[in-house]
This record gives sequence, C-alpha cells and structure tokens, in this order.
Amino acid sequence: MCGIAGWMKLDGGAVDPRLVEAMRDTLEHRGPDDAGLFGLPHAQIGHRRLSIIDLRGGHQPLFSRDRSIVAVVNGEIYNHRELRAALEREGARFSTGSDCETVIHLYERYGPRGIERLRGMFAFALLDTRDGRLLLGRDRLGIKPLYWARSGADVFFGSELKAVLANPRFPRRLEPRALYEYLCLRYVPAPRTIYADAWKLPAGHYLELVPGQEPRLTRYWDLPEMGTDDDPEERLVEKIDGLLEECVRSHLMSEVPLGAFLSGGLDSSAVVACLAGAGGEPIKTCTVGFSDRAHDESRYAAELAARFGTDHRSYDASADPLLARTTLPWFFDEPFADSSAVPTYLVSRLARERVTVALSGDGGDENFAGYRRYAFDALENRWRSRLPGFLRRPLFGALGALYPKGDRLPRALRAKTLLQNLARDPFEAYARSVASNLPEWVLPILAPDLRAQMREVDPFATLREHYERAPSRDPLERAMYLDLKTNLVDDILTKVDRASMAVSLEVRVPLLDHVFVEMAARIPARYKLRGMEGKAIFKQAMVRRLPADTLTRRKQGFTVPLTAWTRSALEGELDQAVESLPSELFDRAALRSVLAEHRSGRRDAAELLWAVLCFDGWWSCHHRRAPARPSRPSVAVHP
Repeated sequence: MCGIAGWMKLDGGAVDPRLVEAMRDTLEHRGPDDAGLFGLPHAQIGHRRLSIIDLRGGHQPLFSRDRSIVAVVNGEIYNHRELRAALEREGARFSTGSDCETVIHLYERYGPRGIERLRGMFAFALLDTRDGRLLLGRDRLGIKPLYWARSGADVFFGSELKAVLANPRFPRRLEPRALYEYLCLRYVPAPRTIYADAWKLPAGHYLELVPGQEPRLTRYWDLPEMGTDDDPEERLVEKIDGLLEECVRSHLMSEVPLGAFLSGGLDSSAVVACLAGAGGEPIKTCTVGFSDRAHDESRYAAELAARFGTDHRSYDASADPLLARTTLPWFFDEPFADSSAVPTYLVSRLARERVTVALSGDGGDENFAGYRRYAFDALENRWRSRLPGFLRRPLFGALGALYPKGDRLPRALRAKTLLQNLARDPFEAYARSVASNLPEWVLPILAPDLRAQMREVDPFATLREHYERAPSRDPLERAMYLDLKTNLVDDILTKVDRASMAVSLEVRVPLLDHVFVEMAARIPARYKLRGMEGKAIFKQAMVRRLPADTLTRRKQGFTVPLTAWTRSALEGELDQAVESLPSELFDRAALRSVLAEHRSGRRDAAELLWAVLCFDGWWSCHHRRAPARPSRPSVAVHP
C-alpha cells in the first residue's frame, strides 16, 4: 500500500516541486519504506511506498520503456500475472516485477480504458509526457481513496486530503452542505468533501486533465443489471463458495507477512475459513473486544481461532474512546463519526505488530443483504404496496403524528417510526433508516444563519441519485446498490483505509473483488433475504466451512458501547467540545440542552453527540492549530 500526491497547472504554468514533495511526505504513514518524485514544468507527481511486492525493484514512479509515460500507483493488481503475460505476447517489455507496472502498459495499448482490465484495489496518477496530460483513476468499489481539488488553473490530488491541504495555494473554504450531510450520515458522501473546492474521485471513475482544457470525469464501471441469474439455488451456492475461495487465494500475493481480522461474525469467519483451507503456516488473526458483553464478539473469535488453528491475539478496547478526539482526526482529514473507527484502528495496530497485510470480511452485508434494516425495509414495502399513495400518506401520516415516541425501543417496536415511514416514499423511508441522525435532530443544533440556509437543503439528495440510477426496480436491490455506492465507500472503506494506513498496514477485502461483487449482484434478492433473515444464500454457501452457531447467531456488527461512553468516559470531553465549537457553525445553547437530556436518560442522543465530538476533534486538529502527526503508542495484547 502506498500514498500518491501531485500538482498540475492547467494553464501550463510552472509548479514548485518542493511543495509537491511536502504534499507527498504528509503521506509517510501510508508509505514509510521509500519515496519518489517526477515532473514536467507544469505537473509533478509523488509517491510514498509501503513495500509488499517486488521489494527491491518496485520503486516508484514507474516508467514506460521509452520513459514517455510515468505513473504512481497505490494498491494491488491481483490479475497482474495474467495481464503481464498477455501484454508481453503483444510486445510489451516490463522493467520491474511490480504488479503496478501493468497500469503503464495497459495505458500504452488501450489508453484510459485500459483501466477496465485491472482486477484489484487501486488509485493511480499517470502522466503522459507526450502531450502533458494527467490521468487519475480509482478502483471500481472505491477500496483505495483519491482526492482532487482545484483553485483556478491549479489542480491538486492526493491519497488523502492532507496532501492537498499541505499546498498553501489550496483555499480551505468549508462547504456548509457537507457539514449538514456529515451530521446526518456520519460521513460526507462523495463526490463532496468538507471543503468547497475539493472532491473525492468517485469509485469506478477516472479523471482526465489536459493542459488548456476543463477536467473530464468518466465512469468506467457500474454494477450489472441486478437479480438476473436464473441458475437453480444449488448452483448459486456453488458459485459463491467457489468464487470466494478463488478471490481469497488471489488476495494472498505478498512478499511480507500476511494475516487476517477475525471478529467472530460471518464474513470475517468465511474469509479465515478459506485462508485455513489454503494450507501453510498457521494464520495470524486478531480481534478487539469490550468489557460490555453486549458489544463483545471476542469470545466467538477465540472459538473460531481454535477451530481453524490460527495464531490469535485479542485486545480490550474498552478504555480507548478518546482516540476519536486525539489520534484519529489527523488521519481522517474530514469529520468522520463512525464510532467503529476506534476498534478498527486498534485491531489494525494490533495486527501491524506481526504482519504487514491483513484480510478483512468487509462487503458481505452489501452483497448479500446482511443489514437488519433491509428486513424492516422489505416489511414496510410490503405494507406500503397494499394501499395507494393518496390514501396511505394522509392515513399513516396522521397516525404517526398522534402516536407517542419510543426512541429508546428497538426499531421493530417503534410504531411511530413505522407509521411515519409508511406515509413516505420507499427511498425517503430507507434513507432515514440509514441516517445516524435525522435532519430534524440536526437542524436545531446548527447556528441560526446556517440553520436557515440548510432548511432548503436535502441532506439525502446524493443518496437519492444513487437509488434512482440502480440497475433494478426491486426495492431491496435498490437499497443494496445505494449502500454499495455510499455507505460502503465513504464510511466503511474509508474507515478501514485510514485506520489501517495510520499504522502502515495494508488491508485487503476479498468479498469486494469486483468479479465476486458482480456475481453476487446477479443473484435474485429472494435468495438473500428470507423473511427477517439476511445473507440466507451466503450462509448456505458457508455450511461446509463454518460451525452452525456462526451461521445462526444474530448479527452484532463492529460496534462500541457509545451510549455508555457518552454518558461516562467522555463526559468532560463533551462539555469541552460544546463550549469550544465555532459559534458560526453550531448553536451551543441547543447543544447544552441535548447534552442535558442525554445525561438524564430522557433521550439517547449518543450518535449526535459523538458526531459533534468528532467534528470538534477534527476542527481542533486541522483549524485551531497546525496539524501534527500523532505518536503511535504500543498495545498490550492478550493471546
């Protein structure tokens, strides 16, 4: 894994290589082993390397044979051997053993569309010295990040926003809409960032930058039409099992120690089961747990580790909530409020003590309808379809308004929420189930002027765009597509990338190999969600690999005791955050009221207060003082 950064002037003016070097070196944690730089007068690209493959010969930037094409690449190309063989048959001559060199030769043969032949996780910048153009590309699922920004003729890019922020020519203008979206969703959805003049390069896209022309963004991949595989169920089960094993094996290429995350849940257990089946040395696995048993899966991970004979370690994360305010903001660059970033960072730190590469189980929920909200959404859609909209909206809207609130109850018992959702269209109801904080909770804590401005903004508009363009009319498949394009990329994969790269650990995700994702997308929804049971067909496929209790245990997720943290361990931090937030953005009096209600037990506002706390940590790190890389404390492990 690596970090890339660069700067280009669209008007052909000269860039300062010293500034590009400074941009590049903000990414040292992503690539502590080596650094490189190359440029033309109008464009410079830089690279920081974490050595995984071709340890001696993989220095970047990489060059074509005649040195006319130069590239810096972050990630892994899992089909590089097949590509290399095919390209060599066509006359290509490789200079290194690096998997990333295939990017250059594909561009030589096929131009920008060569990216379509890559199978892997990647983000790259390719400079064509023949006409001075720069090509930026990102993998299909957005496993690897890439940001770009513009100020006049200046275009900046980097694996993380901090590389862009390191260039003094970039204006740090906050985007108010992005703040509103963040508070509702826990993250800022692509293509926006928290800054008005910077964007995430969307997954499955490339960006062409040509001197004298406007940037041109192209989508090169999307999911196929969903639910079209008409094979019998037994054949679908065989496909899942066989392709998962093939994907896991392809993700094992490495010249450095490799291990896996093992939470005890279905997805990570399936990956470890396939790893164990590959033979060789005992797999190094790790997990984190909590003293609160309601949030602790470490005992299940230990049982599975014993079953598969792994070399397993665990870490108790109960005492580390302050990481979200002290350590993580520097690595995330944007406000980010998924509380599972804390255990993800801790398990990455634990893994890095023994390995450089770890496999994870991310992607199973999006592929096979694993989230519990899918079942509730399907139930609501069945009821919604029985009444025409002109009757349903006024009837259930009125009933929902009259019914008492039950915020502290599980969603299945919240009749008020159910009635209100039945009055809404399917997208709006689903979007509200995805949101960590609803707009009516967020607006009151915004400063008055900002609140008035945001009343005219739909914080779910980006989500609706994805929902509407899903390659299916089935409500469940549209919801899964939406999650794949938003929550997966901008929350889960962002969390895993930043938390692991903070300790120079590469994380690979076999369940998000695009070939596997396309196969899963074609499986009809009826095989994935049966009644209230999600991942039904995936569980069938794993019957021969995993014990029955792993397949039948209720999904727990990588969660933290957030309500307890915000009412005890973080009490002083929350008080300090509320009083120090910028008054042009937040209404402190309203926040004090929310905090009082939360502490009294009248309301559970843990998610909202956590989002505020994380914003304050980010604001303090990036705007109150000059950002400084935090130190890396060691961890105590429990075999």
